[in-house]
Amino acid sequence: MNPILIDQNTFQRYEDISVNVKPERLKVFVNKAQDLDLKPFLGYALYYDFIKHFNEDGTIKDDAPQLYKDLLNGSEYLDREGHIVLYEGLLPTLLYFSFARFIEADAIHYTATGPIIKHHDNGDAVAPQYLIKLVQQQRSVANAHANEVEKFLWDHRADFPLWRFSNKNRSARQAGPRIRSIDKTDFNYSGGSYAQTNYLPITEI
Repeated sequence: MNPILIDQNTFQRYEDISVNVKPERLKVFVNKAQDLDLKPFLGYALYYDFIKHFNEDGTIKDDAPQLYKDLLNGSEYLDREGHIVLYEGLLPTLLYFSFARFIEADAIHYTATGPIIKHHDNGDAVAPQYLIKLVQQQRSVANAHANEVEKFLWDHRADFPLWRFSNKNRSARQAGPRIRSIDKTDFNYSGGSYAQTNYLPITEI
């Protein structure tokens, strides 16, 4: 069983989510984001080794490697150039990919006669074109947080031998902005330093 790494309480720390949203509904989108966004981003080998260190309730095990705890929850460390880095952890990346999927799908209900757009007594449904912009904005935020995750992995690459990118996992295959890996030639391996800002390009379709 795939443990769900974030819950409604995690969402409340970052976004103003209504308390009326059922936790079980959020879990559906978190699970999708873990499988379709996080897994390709980390690479299958690292993801599966990482996920096995979690309990069924989504909490990381006490005996998990400290680097996995830092990868998840964040840490303060010195990078290879001696700069202090305040790394926020993997949770914001996963949360905003989940949030984008929630926004995208929550406006639609599937009925016996086909999909319909929900209507509310106290407000109007968001126009489709604005909904697309909202989804892209959240994916852009997820990509921005993913920059920090990738920097953490590059700064600790000797400690994460399972972290690999291939042509198949360089992007989260979805509409809107996508995660893409950094071309390794951009890194100054001769000096052993992280020699760029490490911003991931965002492609919109």
